[in-house]
Amino acid sequence: MSGTASELEQLRAALAAAEGRAAAAEADLAQARAVVSTSEAMIAGLKLEIALLRRDKYGRSAERTARLIDQLELQLEELVANAAEDNARAEQAVGQTQVAGFERRKPVKKPFPDHLSRERVVVEPPTACSCCGSGRIVKMGEDITETLEVIPRQWKVIQTVREKFTCRACEKISQPPAPFHPVPRGWAGPSLLAMIIFEKYGQHQPLNRQAERYAREGVELSLSTLADQVGAVTALLEPLQALIEAHVLAAERLHGDDTTVPLLARGGTKTARLWTYVRDDRPFSGTAPPAVVFKFSRDRAGEHPLGHLKGWQGILQADAYAGYNQLYQGNRKPGPVLPALCWSHARRKFFELADVEGNIRKGKSPEDISPIAFEAVKRIDRLFEIEREISGLDAAARLEARQRLSAPLVGELEAWLRSERARLSKHAKVAKAIDYLLSTAHWPGFTRFLKDGRVCLSNNCAERSLRGVALGRKSWLFAGSERGGHRAAAMYTLIGSAKLNGIDPQAWLADVIARIADLPVSRLPELLPWNWNLPEGRSAEAA
Repeated sequence: MSGTASELEQLRAALAAAEGRAAAAEADLAQARAVVSTSEAMIAGLKLEIALLRRDKYGRSAERTARLIDQLELQLEELVANAAEDNARAEQAVGQTQVAGFERRKPVKKPFPDHLSRERVVVEPPTACSCCGSGRIVKMGEDITETLEVIPRQWKVIQTVREKFTCRACEKISQPPAPFHPVPRGWAGPSLLAMIIFEKYGQHQPLNRQAERYAREGVELSLSTLADQVGAVTALLEPLQALIEAHVLAAERLHGDDTTVPLLARGGTKTARLWTYVRDDRPFSGTAPPAVVFKFSRDRAGEHPLGHLKGWQGILQADAYAGYNQLYQGNRKPGPVLPALCWSHARRKFFELADVEGNIRKGKSPEDISPIAFEAVKRIDRLFEIEREISGLDAAARLEARQRLSAPLVGELEAWLRSERARLSKHAKVAKAIDYLLSTAHWPGFTRFLKDGRVCLSNNCAERSLRGVALGRKSWLFAGSERGGHRAAAMYTLIGSAKLNGIDPQAWLADVIARIADLPVSRLPELLPWNWNLPEGRSAEAA
């Protein structure tokens, strides 16, 4: 009987040892998963840092850079979340059994901004020593742990009391005037109006979604009520929008582009257009502040850019859209506009035929990749490398560098493309890309940057200004009317110009809405984004 009991104890001990080994193995596995996921997150973070550094050094001209950074950010988000989850599970497993530890690379966190208010919470100190119980303890220092917290948005109603007085002698009743409201029949303060405008046009939040969110916060504001305020603010800010447009059209060189905007029509939607004209002299060390003007039209007819730029003469950087051709005619008054075409557009036509990764994703064989297109992309990229080095220099220095470095490359590119084109069928895809670049109607526009240091190699400046519209289409789906399209163009002009000058659009709008009605016309330029300063005693948060 004792022998049986001894065997039973041995089996129990062996089972316990096996369970211990299994727990240790499970902990080791969880630990290994945590290390792998942490390493993947670290690699993704480093890739994102490299992409951001390249963008800071070379600018945003590469057409795939923005998509790559967005992709890396999403990937990093997922991998960091995975790493946190795996590390939590590994720590739980470590708590159950003793295994070798590992070190996790913690996410990089910047210090909290100094302008944030600090609320000091002091942990109640002890009254006696935790070791010996003595009461003779004195403070020798402190450690501070900072926790970022947010206070939910607070709504308030400002009650302005206007007391009435009557005169005992003449019985005249007097009362102070009613408080000023920025818009007729006003009930909303400047900060609220600025928030509604910026949410709609800067953050792409339609009014119906704003109304739903405000209702959840306990403030019922109907869609029609909000829309009434938007229309009134648009009219209020119209003089400022006109000043920005005048500033843009005073430039000697503009970037122009357009994008589609679905417009609500009977039976569905029709494709309308939003046009952009950007003044940005910073690439050639110009001192004029940057600004942008947006225009809306029901279609893409050439009459629209002709009307937008009526009376303007200079260099227009744009794509080769035929609708601009009326601007380039010699009999135009006050004179023809000079075209400067975008090398990014020309490069894109070759890039689509030379994108190895893209063709593989589409299941195409390597034979579908054009060696001519691949070589053309490499040659064009050399021109962009030169442009990155001279960006920010004055026009004369840029022109000298281009004549010395870029002109020989352009001459070699033209000769090589013409030689290759002579051997190609007119039906070849790469032939169409070559014809687009070397067309007699296009080539002078592509080579204008070799004659004028103010000209940029690409039209990316205008394309960047339209990115917000492209994002907004996914939220608001369509413009409700033609007037709504013109209203959106005016608001995009204000918000886009504020962003170009590096100021907070919402804070600027709040201050402008509060002050514009009291300023004489001669002082309106004080409110332009590049001249704007908050009045003393007001903070950006208050504005």
